[in-house]
Order: sequence, then C-alpha cells, then structure tokens
Amino acid sequence: MKLIELFAIPATVLALSLPVFAVEGVESTRVQFAQVAALDGPAGALGTGMRAGILAAFAEANRAGGIHGRTVGLESFDDGYEPDKSVAHVRGVIAGDNHIGFIGPVGTPTSQATQPVTTEAGMPFIGPFTGAGFLRDPSLTNVLNIRASYGAETEAWIAHLVDELGMESIAILYQDDGFGRVGLAGVTAALEKRGMTLAAEGTYTRNTVAVKSALLEIRKAQPQAVVMVGAYKPIAEFIRLSRKLKFEPTFVNISFVGSDALAEELGPDGTGVIISQVVPFPWDASLPVVAEYQAAMTALDAASVPNFVTLEGYLVGRVALRALEAAGPGLTRASFGAALASLGSFDIGGLAFTYGPGDNQGLDTVFLTRITADGHFETVTASEKHASR
Repeated sequence: MKLIELFAIPATVLALSLPVFAVEGVESTRVQFAQVAALDGPAGALGTGMRAGILAAFAEANRAGGIHGRTVGLESFDDGYEPDKSVAHVRGVIAGDNHIGFIGPVGTPTSQATQPVTTEAGMPFIGPFTGAGFLRDPSLTNVLNIRASYGAETEAWIAHLVDELGMESIAILYQDDGFGRVGLAGVTAALEKRGMTLAAEGTYTRNTVAVKSALLEIRKAQPQAVVMVGAYKPIAEFIRLSRKLKFEPTFVNISFVGSDALAEELGPDGTGVIISQVVPFPWDASLPVVAEYQAAMTALDAASVPNFVTLEGYLVGRVALRALEAAGPGLTRASFGAALASLGSFDIGGLAFTYGPGDNQGLDTVFLTRITADGHFETVTASEKHASR
C-alpha cells in the first residue's frame, strides 16, 4: 500500500486499531498525540504529508526503544480544511483526554478557530503548518512553531522581485479568508516599504478552484508578477488557465501551497513557477538531519520520495520528541508543556533551532525555489546554498 493511500484511511477506522489510553494520553509504555488536519480535499496532501513526516520521526524513536521506555503514537482526524469541522474534532479530543497534545495541524483558518480552544484547555499545539503571525504571539505559551512566518516569506518575495529583478508591477491572488488576508497584509507591507502598491488583486473561495474571475481581473493590469497565497489545486488551476490565455507573468507561491503537490498538479505548466520554502532542501543529504529524515521515511515506506511537507512534519516530530525527552520519565501534560516552553537553542542534525522568552518560533530561514522543466526544484537565489533535486 502506498503511503498516501495509508494516510487516506478515515480517522474513524484508524481509531478502531488504537488502544484505550490513560489520562492525558500517557501510559507507562506509550504516549499519544492527536493531529487534526486536512487529510482529503484540495489541501489533503498537506495534512497527509505532515502526518507521514511525524510518523517517520516517531517510528524512528520507537525503533530505538521510545522515549523513557514509552513508544510514541499519533492519531489523525480529517477536518477537510474547514474551521467548524476542525473545532469539533479538537473539542472531541480534549473531552476524551486520551492525547497529550496536538501536533501538525494544517492551515491558518483552522488554526484561528482551534488555537483558542487548545489554549483554554492547556493543550500543547505543536508545529502548525502555517506562518500566521497570531501564532507567534508570545502570550500563547501552549503554541510551539517550527517554521518561519508568512511575513518573512512575503518579504523574501518582494525583495527578489523588486530589489533583485527590478519589477514595478505586482498583483496578488489570495484565498478569501484569514490565511489569504495574512498573505495580502505581508505583501502590502513589503511593497509599502518600497513606496509601491499592488497592481491588482484577485480572490477565490477556500476549498474551491473557482479562480477564473480572479484571473480575468488580474490579467487586465498585465502585471510582471503574480504572487499567490493559496492551496495547490486552485493555484494550479489559475496557472493552467493563465498559460492557456497566453498570460505569462512570473508566478510566486507561498510555502503552504505544497511544492510537490503543485508541481505534480501542473506538470509541464509548472516550469518556472517560484515557491518560497521554510525548511531545508529535502534532497540535500549533506545536512545530517536531512539524511536522517530520508532514512526514516524509507523505513516507514520504501516507496516514499523526499519532499518539503514530509520534511517539515519530520522536523515537527523531532522537536516534540526532544521535549518528551526533556520532560523526563514522570511524564504529564504539564511537564511536557514546561519542557516545550524551555527548549531554548539546540541543534538537530546540523539544523539550528532557537526558542526563548517571547520567541515560540524555532526556524527563521526563508529561501526561494523554482520548478524546473522536469518537475523538480532548483534554488532561485544564492543566499542559501542547497543542492538541486
């Protein structure tokens, strides 16, 4: 069975195979996490990718005897990238009290809805797949971010397009919700720093691919670049339609899009599309943590191939495991939360993480990649030295 097929199994079926857990998801021989994320639909590859990477990290630790004699498990619930469904699952997990915390959630609108619920319940909220600024609020002591913020990504876009390439006309396509508006705010701020404004704006509705009206509106302005804040299916539809209409600006995407999923959706139409990244190049095994990730993914599924989403999931899993180790053998949710809040600065396989007072984000690096004619990736700038896939 392929990895993607395994992770498409409904959460209700997954749950049937799991034992009943003690209070807070902690037993003498096992500890359990919950993931509430999109496992199906237009953002499904993001949730399943995060799940795969987290499971690879957990399985790696379990093969070595677990953490303080406990194996580490993960139960996933599909929220379809819909806030109401996400809240329902989160409330159910909290009420059941069979999990030590949440890990690997996907998306800004879902996190906006669920983070306050988890914070009120004192449940750890680890490694959300979003760069939304509100999750970087230092008062959110239950939240631990791995990736750089969307503000950092959008600044990197505009620095490249304007400062390096000299472009003067930039438009934006964004998902019409909290996620898209965060990206819009970041782009607007980056342009304003340079005395510029957007040439045009277009929006689409979450969990649809209804982008034609936005495309026609943006095309009127004939921008040199279109920066894009959305999920891979609607973004792919926008780019495909643009190519058919002979509208050929530079397309630049946010990391949330899911690089491999977008490249696969686009096929030949993906050539030259730029995507910002917030984790190392997943094919660069010269970085020890990437070599470890590749081995862990192969052990989980011999048919798996490296990609940015599963690498991010793996890093999220490794950071959670580090906190479990620091919490000691007398594990409770409170001791685990205290360990998360006290991680400080550390290194995982040559990759440096830094946390501290008022800083709940471990990584700060952003770099740009481009889809090549063969559907692979290359770096765009020389500021980060990564191998080509």
